[in-house]
Amino acid sequence: MTTDTLTIADRGPSTEPVQPPRRGWRPPKPSRRATAWIGGGLAVLAILIGVLIAIWDWNWFRGPLARIASARMHREVTIAGDLKVHPFSWRPSATVDGVRIANPAWAGPGDTARIDRIAVRIRLLPLLVGHTGLRLLRFDHPVVRGYRDAQGRATWDLSDGKSTAPLKLPPIRTFIINDGKIDYRDDKRKLTFTGVINARERLGADNRGFELVGKGALNREPFTLNLTGGPLLNIDRDKPYPFDIELRAGETYATAHGAVPKPFDLGRFHMQATVRGPDLGEIYDLTGVSLPNTPPYNLHGRVSRDGQVWRVNALGGRVGDSDLGGDVAVTQGGKRPVLKAELLTRSLDFDDLGALFGAAPSTRPGETASPAQKVIARKLIAKQRIFPDATLNVDRIRSIDADVHYRILSIRDAPIHLKAATARVKLDAGLLRAEPLQLDLPQGRVTGFVQLNARKAVPATSLDLQLSNGRMEQLVPVSFQGSSPYAGPLVARARLSGTGDSVHKAFASANGEVMAVIPGGEIRASIAELLGVNVIKGLGLLLSKDDKTTPIRCGVAHFQARDGLMTADRIVFDTGPTLVKGSGSINLDTERMDFEVQGHAKKFRLVRLSVPVTVKGPIMSPRLGVEPGKALLQGGAGLGLAALSPLAILLPFVDPGLAKNADCQALLAEGAAEGAPVKSARAQVAQAAKR
Repeated sequence: MTTDTLTIADRGPSTEPVQPPRRGWRPPKPSRRATAWIGGGLAVLAILIGVLIAIWDWNWFRGPLARIASARMHREVTIAGDLKVHPFSWRPSATVDGVRIANPAWAGPGDTARIDRIAVRIRLLPLLVGHTGLRLLRFDHPVVRGYRDAQGRATWDLSDGKSTAPLKLPPIRTFIINDGKIDYRDDKRKLTFTGVINARERLGADNRGFELVGKGALNREPFTLNLTGGPLLNIDRDKPYPFDIELRAGETYATAHGAVPKPFDLGRFHMQATVRGPDLGEIYDLTGVSLPNTPPYNLHGRVSRDGQVWRVNALGGRVGDSDLGGDVAVTQGGKRPVLKAELLTRSLDFDDLGALFGAAPSTRPGETASPAQKVIARKLIAKQRIFPDATLNVDRIRSIDADVHYRILSIRDAPIHLKAATARVKLDAGLLRAEPLQLDLPQGRVTGFVQLNARKAVPATSLDLQLSNGRMEQLVPVSFQGSSPYAGPLVARARLSGTGDSVHKAFASANGEVMAVIPGGEIRASIAELLGVNVIKGLGLLLSKDDKTTPIRCGVAHFQARDGLMTADRIVFDTGPTLVKGSGSINLDTERMDFEVQGHAKKFRLVRLSVPVTVKGPIMSPRLGVEPGKALLQGGAGLGLAALSPLAILLPFVDPGLAKNADCQALLAEGAAEGAPVKSARAQVAQAAKR
């Protein structure tokens, strides 16, 4: 072979540098034949894939699909029927038959749901850009069995307790439920319910397309629910979906007309609602929100939900014989619901507050009370009792936190002349405290706090209340010969604490002290004389209707409370002619009092009976009387002396008037040391003296 015939390969590797391609060089285009072969190959591949999909048995995917669903729902999911898929469309669809969703393990054997058929059609183009939109979702003959145990675990919680977010479905153009059934049991709220659910193009004569209707029992009382809405066909995601609710639970009745602004986003909706019933406390079984006990109520407002926040705006209506308005918000999702409220009552019937503490409102004609509250009232009246025995439900107090501002513009029918009140009530993990608490009087006010600690096994109650700038004639109203027989400032402080799960038990175990101080004033002279049982002068002033007054130098009453027994260690009432001293006690368990006061004349009195005045009996209706024993001794002594001389019969009734003025400065100082606002009261006396 000659060198002219050598190939490049025969010459070995070249040592010459490779020249770069010239500027503007382009690789040669494949020939039309090559392009045709590539396109044809891809077309054949697509056809083969399409044929494979068309003839593929989709039931092969039932097992993997069920396993994926089981993992996501935290319970067993099985597919017993056929799985059919129709992918060749801009709106692909699928049906699956015989779906079974078992209970979670904690709920025991059984099914949460069984569905004969589920049909779904999706919108492909939105899906390609990341938006899920369902053209059709249909359930045929679903049977749902919901259960919540006493611990609050729910079978419909598919997150295994890890999420409390409200249900939010993707937009659904057409939603159909054919002949669904619901069986529900809630041990926590003592609720059972059996109903039917349908969603079709048209239901009945009205323009309804959705209905959930059923009945059951709530806390052993009959329960019915009727929830209806418009047709769920051709749903516009930007158009609110309307619904109506009618609910009855025992004597509680509620109606609502509302809308879901974004259909299928059940975490956001609003409705105008009305509710009436015998006691707001009974709403707990319906809502899970603990509210205080009340007289019968009839309320309305705008109820809305925004995620975890429920609101009641423009609240209005009546509770008992009092009006109530304001705004309320409840935030869920935390360890406990948190309730915040701004409430206003323009006119409060005082006895309506009794239900808050387990008592009953007044049952007089024209007053509002439920049948159960009337029974409580009859029992308290029959026993001559004030403090109710109703057991406090500490579990409900521990179940919610709260921060409530409450204003009362006017108060009527109070046992003392109250004008208005304000309070801020905070509840934190079972510790309820009303502070600041302010009760306004025509003159003066009561301030302080009341606290209930339900964090421990046995609840503990404490209070610290201070009366400042009060007036005797208003706080202890007595009419004598057409007017009050006394006038002057009255201040006080009460500090008590007790334990027990009822108001009665808390007071029956109370410890603490109460101090009341009268730093001055005036009293009808006839009454002052009779306090010393000065028969001649006292009766003479009464019969002549003399309205002259005499100064009140001071007055003090101090009580020590031990295990519910309040014992007076100082009762002193000093007037111009008489010094009155007393003793006694109030038993907060039996709710009875036993007092005795004795007047001592400061000047010579010719005929004076030594007869102590007594106040005894139930706190609700004490009896005023006299202790005749000493008077009998006086009379016996007089009869004995009459044997010596007829005039000697008067000697035991002569009082030389040796009583001295009380040390008012020391008594008032003691009252101030106990926390009674004496300084402001003495200022009242000084101002009155100037006038």
